[in-house]
Amino acid sequence: MIFDSILGLFSVDMGIDLGTCNTLVCVRGQGVVLNEPSVVAVKRGTNKVLQNGNAVGLVAKEMLGKTPGSISAIRPMKDGVIADFDITEAMLGYFIRKVHRRGLFGAHPRVVIAVPSGITAVEKRAVLNSAERAGARRVYLVDEPMAAGIGAEMPITEPTASMVVDIGGGTTEVAIISLADISVCESIRVAGDDMDEAIAAHMKRTYNLMIGEQTSEKIKMQIGSAAPQSDDDELSMEVRGRDMISGLPRKTLVSAEEVREALREPIGSIIDCVMRTLERAEPELAADLVDNGIVLCGGGAILRGIDTVISNATGLDVRIAAEPLTVVARGTAVYLEHIDLWKETMESGEDQI
Repeated sequence: MIFDSILGLFSVDMGIDLGTCNTLVCVRGQGVVLNEPSVVAVKRGTNKVLQNGNAVGLVAKEMLGKTPGSISAIRPMKDGVIADFDITEAMLGYFIRKVHRRGLFGAHPRVVIAVPSGITAVEKRAVLNSAERAGARRVYLVDEPMAAGIGAEMPITEPTASMVVDIGGGTTEVAIISLADISVCESIRVAGDDMDEAIAAHMKRTYNLMIGEQTSEKIKMQIGSAAPQSDDDELSMEVRGRDMISGLPRKTLVSAEEVREALREPIGSIIDCVMRTLERAEPELAADLVDNGIVLCGGGAILRGIDTVISNATGLDVRIAAEPLTVVARGTAVYLEHIDLWKETMESGEDQI
């Protein structure tokens, strides 16, 4: 315990939103200090991280789809959970060292990590192990909807319903929270990545054009929408890829309307998840939501018109949280500030020993 206290004096505790697409790190009193893609570039066959262990995040994302045969750019998170244990450990270690000002004893912080509410005990154990092996002194896990509710400054500790819809890269979390706990929650593995895949499938089916995941994401961000927009008639984008018939590079023009049609299926799945969660709510909680409405967060909340389609489907007021991309990370930092009050409700490595 004495050694643990000494390490605490030299460590910067942090909250981490370990996402499928991006990893965000939040430090108490400093806010979000790191926001980088969850991508690692490794030497094929050895899984050794390139550039002396520094080919992580933004550097590695630039390599996606452009690597030679000897190099792989890997996204070690899939559907919100760890798909590659060793690469995730390397990625976490890099981010912890980057945020931490290494002192006499190195980086040994306490870490709060937000995880999807629907993951299994084995998947939680994998997150705990990765963070511990990456250098964390203590690791605590918190459900993403709870972290999102706190980060969005919702009244989750009061006896009233707060509903959050967190649309990330790999999962969508829908939860109704009351009295500092989740009353009803549903997690589906349909989110931003599935929207990108739907756009790529549309390009292949309609134009016989193969495009990469970075191009799909760019289309979604620039002209994608969930509901008709006033500028749809004028909005279009020139897309470049490989012709499936000739095998040669080619470009074509894509309209906002057809991208919206391509996104209909994944967005429909998200709306169905929201409806199922509402149907399971207690009557008094459902009554509160008439006044309190729904809060959207995560990268998917940036998609134009997503609040409109959810509002039309549910009949409730829907608002987008301030800075929706960083809501979960900010929530983990608040947990960290009050860890002595909250840790009884959180899972940690000590609980599973």
